Amino acid sequence: MTQAMIPYDNNAAEEVLAHTRRWLERAVIGLNLCPFAKGVFVKKQIRYAVTAAVTADELLAELEQELSLLEKTDPATLDTTLLIHPRAMTDFLDYHFFLAEADALNRKLGFEGVFQIAGLHPRYEFAGSAPEDIANHTNRSPYPMLHLLRESSIDRAVAAFPDAAEIFERNVETLEKLGHEGWRKLWLV
Repeated sequence: MTQAMIPYDNNAAEEVLAHTRRWLERAVIGLNLCPFAKGVFVKKQIRYAVTAAVTADELLAELEQELSLLEKTDPATLDTTLLIHPRAMTDFLDYHFFLAEADALNRKLGFEGVFQIAGLHPRYEFAGSAPEDIANHTNRSPYPMLHLLRESSIDRAVAAFPDAAEIFERNVETLEKLGHEGWRKLWLV
């Protein structure tokens, strides 16, 4: 597990990292929202990169650096990166449209089919859902972030998990059973 604090106040970055790890442990792994996350977490193959980027252009520059680093690093050492950007793309609609720019950069760099960029945001909202819909929490994170995944890792995970297409439906069921009160209780203590 590596972490980078790309020019950002160290105290603030430490707090961002702590919240992100707690979310990963309690929600993503604890509720098994992503059955593939525990392996890379336990093996310490996740890079947490907190950026001070404020604008879309600054964030794209950071994304390019992180994709290049991921490409140059052995997957056994670094399998996935969480590019956490607490000061950029804080509005979900702006973030939603930014994801197309991130994917375009991935293609421009020749990484299409090599890396995939997944979006996570504190106000994530699926099309057609109400903001308070509990299902939105499957993609809600404490801060806006871009999850950089290796396509080869996704392929291996899907091959090992025969019902990968059913993960989303199972996650929605889990969150519906948990409810908003249960979700809030995850963050106590």
